[in-house]
Amino acid sequence: MTILVFTGILLIGAFAAGLLGSLTGLGGGVVIIPLLTLGFGVDIRYAIGSSLVAVIATSSGSAVAYVKEGYSNIRLGMFLEVATTTGAILGAFLAIYAPTHLIAIIFGTILILSTASSYVKKQGAPDTAGSALAAKLTLNGQYPDGQGGWQAYGVHRVYGGFGMMTLAGMLSGLLGVGSGALKVIAIDNIMRVPFKVSTTTSNFMIGVTAAASAGIYLYRGYIDPGIAMPVVLGVLGGAFLGSRILAGARPAWLRVIFTVVVVFLAVEMIYNGATHRI
Repeated sequence: MTILVFTGILLIGAFAAGLLGSLTGLGGGVVIIPLLTLGFGVDIRYAIGSSLVAVIATSSGSAVAYVKEGYSNIRLGMFLEVATTTGAILGAFLAIYAPTHLIAIIFGTILILSTASSYVKKQGAPDTAGSALAAKLTLNGQYPDGQGGWQAYGVHRVYGGFGMMTLAGMLSGLLGVGSGALKVIAIDNIMRVPFKVSTTTSNFMIGVTAAASAGIYLYRGYIDPGIAMPVVLGVLGGAFLGSRILAGARPAWLRVIFTVVVVFLAVEMIYNGATHRI
């Protein structure tokens, strides 16, 4: 395979990853890592390094549009970043010494668990007031309802969401996926924030989380410019398109896309990790 063909395929795959990451809050890493490891046989640590760079690009490419349109809860995102960045640094150190096949198995397992958790129904009717702690920290917000008005919402279970974000950050550093799946689960299910706000706030956060661990991968030499550059360009294009599509997208369809893609890739990663093909 020539360099030109390799770069072209990476651009197409990265574009799809950026589009998916922008629409679902996954960050694109769930597509980039299997594409590189399973499709091209790239060492998973180099795939993680490139994925972290792509995650930063996805967040940068879509977060600006979401913030401008009023979907992202900036105050909530900055509050939860305290937890995710701490976990990301710890996870990046662990990844340097963990066996590659074990990382692949953990990667797939976490994605399946995250997908299953996303279908756990929220308890009770939505409370626009939120919890007392959320009100004290002014974490509650509002988002466009699509009809020219604004829909208010409250934030719940602040401690539970903060704890899950610490785990999400650790997995981001360990797996290089931006942990967007767990971020969406934490904000959507635990903190009971509307799904569109969950995905957009996740996109706002994942770039900072990835940057916290990407420095460690760069120091260790696991970020290859020849792989990372086409990935970044493709992801930026996909993220830009996704940010335009999200406003009119139905949350139910986003969940279907989220489930199909994540489950397929998770099974592939677990199988190849268990058979030591990665």
